[in-house]
Amino acid sequence: MQNIYRAFLDLLPARPLQLGTIVSVDGETATIELPGGGVVEARGAGGIGDQVFVRDGVIEAAAPDMPIDVVEI
Repeated sequence: MQNIYRAFLDLLPARPLQLGTIVSVDGETATIELPGGGVVEARGAGGIGDQVFVRDGVIEAAAPDMPIDVVEI
């Protein structure tokens, strides 16, 4: 028999991994600007100007310092 709760969780979309640039740091919390202009706050380490990967309010890793192209569909 299938677990109904697991079936419900499978309907929810996965949390995306986003790339952003740290614009400010306050203790353990960083404000990160996304390429599209959005802003998120996340826990984790990094310095102002660092590019990082963010998922679900947590800085997961440093991102390579490469140019970003934003394409709207």
